[in-house]
Amino acid sequence: MQNPQKETRPLYKIFTAVPPSYDLINRIFTLRLDEKWRKQAAGECLAEEPGRVMDLCTGTGDLAVRLAKMTNGKVEITGYDYSQPMLDLAKKKAEKTGLTSVKFLQGDAAAMPFTDGYFDAIGIAFAFRNLTFKNHDTARFLKEIHRVLRPGGRFVIIESSQPQWPWLKALFRFYTRYFVYPVGSLVSGNKGAYKYLSYSVIHYYQPEEICELLKGYGFSEVTYKRLSGGISALHVAVK
Repeated sequence: MQNPQKETRPLYKIFTAVPPSYDLINRIFTLRLDEKWRKQAAGECLAEEPGRVMDLCTGTGDLAVRLAKMTNGKVEITGYDYSQPMLDLAKKKAEKTGLTSVKFLQGDAAAMPFTDGYFDAIGIAFAFRNLTFKNHDTARFLKEIHRVLRPGGRFVIIESSQPQWPWLKALFRFYTRYFVYPVGSLVSGNKGAYKYLSYSVIHYYQPEEICELLKGYGFSEVTYKRLSGGISALHVAVK
């Protein structure tokens, strides 16, 4: 039986329909730069030698699997997502690599089944936008993330961003609107998912706005680094 609360999430149907072509499309659209960015995010998650790390909104498990590989099974890795089809793909991906230190759980990011301060680090790769862009539950998500992170713990975000240079911003928006949207719709068969992706990427917040948002929900220290000319940004927030 489906959880009615999940069904009310505005993006729930999108992320239960996309999975079969999700990884392929990501690699094509980012020219595989997403793998480089994700590796940097994983490094930030592990910077303080954590014992427990969560990959929030893990999707098909790319960040969780990378974290498990980098820690050789010595760290408890949890991939958490509300899309069961995504998690099914994540589990298969982990099994193919023989990883046993990563577990995948289905659940709501606004009501996580973990005690206060359970995680030493939380990472989220290209899904923070989904939690915060015109989402009526943003406050619930951020309060819950803050709750399950231990004092001094790190919240690491890798997300699409807004290029600084006007010419790159124009090129980035043209590429997103006239290549990512139509090609993604065609390959995935899910026009709605890539219409949302295109719109949210083009209109998403500046890194400075993300910093202020995180500080507003209890994170005392927030830094960011623009990557690849600013088309992506890496944020590290400390509780």
